[in-house]
Amino acid sequence: MSETTHDGGVAVSAPPSPDEGLSAADLAAKYGLSVSGARPGLASYVRQLWGRRHFILAFSQAKLTAQYSQAKLGQLWQVATPLLNAAVYFLIFGLILKADRGMEREVYIPFLVTGVFVFTFTQSSVMAGVRAISGNLGLVRALHFPRASLPISFSLQQLQQLLFSMIVLFVVAVGFGSYPRLSWLLIVPVLVLQFLFNTGLAMIMARMGAKTPDLAQLMPFVMRTWMYASGVMFSIPVMLDEHPEWIADILQWNPAAIYMDLMRFALIDGYGSENLPPHVWAVAGGWAVLVAVGGFVYFWKAEERYGRG
Repeated sequence: MSETTHDGGVAVSAPPSPDEGLSAADLAAKYGLSVSGARPGLASYVRQLWGRRHFILAFSQAKLTAQYSQAKLGQLWQVATPLLNAAVYFLIFGLILKADRGMEREVYIPFLVTGVFVFTFTQSSVMAGVRAISGNLGLVRALHFPRASLPISFSLQQLQQLLFSMIVLFVVAVGFGSYPRLSWLLIVPVLVLQFLFNTGLAMIMARMGAKTPDLAQLMPFVMRTWMYASGVMFSIPVMLDEHPEWIADILQWNPAAIYMDLMRFALIDGYGSENLPPHVWAVAGGWAVLVAVGGFVYFWKAEERYGRG
């Protein structure tokens, strides 16, 4: 611990550090340090999300307000866009291609508008989910919060947009002879189930989009294919009556078709239960729970990697 200097004095050296020889991991464990941005446990993550519920709601409302802030018609585009899409589809599929076979005009027009509005809800949630992380890297890197707040907030934004559009949907339904009745109460559980499904799907796409930003360029083609396969513009059983029955069953049981058909059944007088696949509510609930829970866990598994690299 000491040594003699050249002038005969004695120099005392510093004692060895008690941390000498410890690895970085050992030092962190000794002093109670944790990894910055480490993924919390699943239960803790859920509690963190609940604690950010006010932020999630405010963020979704702010995004909804800003979405059409540069347009002169402003928020009217929330309703005008799906209505214009429905008008184009009616021109092409209803008048030219006669996709309304098996349905009267009073049924087909609300059938088509309902399909467009409901599918747009899922489509917009998926597209927003793809960009939820990659499009908000500044926010993700600057602040510490559960990243699932972003895809959930974007899905909530699309739900609010659909609720605005529902006013027009009610007007269309009434205008073509479908007046309010008890079945309209089914709209609430349908929207809840579809929102759960959309949110889970948005979280799946958010994780995939965070790793592969180019996915945002591919998804419009995927969503367009999904739309044509889901019976937005036509009745699946009627259009496929000359094909093997299992093809129509697969298309009817896909979640986009399930939620559209349930909404049509609730709203339209002439669209009865014979148009629905068997066990439709069980299938709708199964899709919602499976995708919502699976998507949440899948997103949470990569929590510590968002915004890095």
